[in-house]
Amino acid sequence: MTSIALFNNKGGVGKTTLTYHLAHMIRRIGLTVLAVDLDPQANLTSMFLDESEIEELWESPSDLILQGTAFPILPGTSRVRGGQTIADAVRPILEGTGDIASVEPAQLQSGLWLLPGSLDLSRFEDKLSLEWSRAYGGDPAAIRTSTAFHRIIEQAARSVEADVVLMDVGPNLGAINRAALISADHVLMPLAADLFSLKGLSNLGPTLRDWRDAWQSLVLPKVPSGIPAPQAAMQPLGYVIMQPEMRLDRPVKAYARWLDRIPELYAVTVLGENAPPRDKNEHRIATLRNYRSLMPLSHDARKPMFDLKPADGALGSTQQYVATCYREFRTLADEVLGRVGLG
Repeated sequence: MTSIALFNNKGGVGKTTLTYHLAHMIRRIGLTVLAVDLDPQANLTSMFLDESEIEELWESPSDLILQGTAFPILPGTSRVRGGQTIADAVRPILEGTGDIASVEPAQLQSGLWLLPGSLDLSRFEDKLSLEWSRAYGGDPAAIRTSTAFHRIIEQAARSVEADVVLMDVGPNLGAINRAALISADHVLMPLAADLFSLKGLSNLGPTLRDWRDAWQSLVLPKVPSGIPAPQAAMQPLGYVIMQPEMRLDRPVKAYARWLDRIPELYAVTVLGENAPPRDKNEHRIATLRNYRSLMPLSHDARKPMFDLKPADGALGSTQQYVATCYREFRTLADEVLGRVGLG
């Protein structure tokens, strides 16, 4: 099993959309995928599940449910069970009543599983922040807290025999993301071709190296033998350029100056290497065009953009666009799997 965190500390770059579609495509290739929603905004969960399932999961009726406008839960159709989120798994630690609770992933379809998120996960931020420094001293309780995500994901992945774990994390450098990222074998970075993404990239690289060095040198040597702990590999996998406007299959000129700067910035700040030659760009995994016209159809049909059919509203020339979307995501998935040794 290999784990990949999709992360950029700049929001709005399409990270959750990328996680959702990559999970579906890797499953289609034939591997078992566990998607893990570690963003307290729970956007990945809301993409995978319908309103009724989320209401059941969080045990809190939404306005749509109360107004009777959402689909009712039919016997035997729900893919979730109440109280089975990441937040529920860490609640015993947060409340001081025990260690992590076992959480059963939701099976979305054959070979595709979800460890759902919850807005309640944000309550765990302060606890993680407090215990991080105590973990340096080898405090067992602090180490259990800091390794909670790793152990939850490890248990869930083992229970469904996952080949690939895709972790969706929020756009910040806070304690929740630190605990999530040290659990990842690899980090895949979605980027937009703009100044904000480049600034986020310059902050992200040094921070990941600091977290890795601190964990491996100060915490790992002191972890008690009975507590499974991550290695904090966080190996940079590469980056994906998300949603530039395309003309004749090339980004419009307004993006060019930012695209030209990304390879050097990624090599220097994320990898700690010298700037590559201008004609070298081996760390860019893909550039995905803007599929804005397909997203509303995908949302309404509750399926990936590349699975849209005429019955979903993808009519006429839109079907050619769907086929292009499929090819791009298939190429992306093949490249990602090849880089982690599963190709």
